[in-house]
Amino acid sequence: MTTPLFTLLQNPRMRLLCLAGAILMYLTIITVGNFPGARADIGAYAPGAVLHSIAYAVLAALWFSGSRGTPLARACKAVLAIAVMGAGDEFVQSFFPYRGASVHDWAVDVSAAIVANSVMALLAARAAVAR
Repeated sequence: MTTPLFTLLQNPRMRLLCLAGAILMYLTIITVGNFPGARADIGAYAPGAVLHSIAYAVLAALWFSGSRGTPLARACKAVLAIAVMGAGDEFVQSFFPYRGASVHDWAVDVSAAIVANSVMALLAARAAVAR
């Protein structure tokens, strides 16, 4: 059932699109998240941990999909990329007086990446066996 999706992601253009989408999404998070009052407005709908989990899980899935190698290698690359992105996000936030850097937020980002990429790696391994 997941085989057609993973077959599609073997295409180099699709992989490049996934990586470009991840970078674009990250830049959007950095930009929009630091508008004065934007974080508070978004926080009315969901707590920060939920927003971080969803955003960075999607980023991790995109990075996994755009990477090459074995499922485990792709998952490791994606988790490392998310760790760097999350740290960058918190670093940028430290420059704004109405925002603050938080190790807790970074840990949520990395945890979401680990969970998302564990699922992605299992699905990819299953799809490889099915082929």
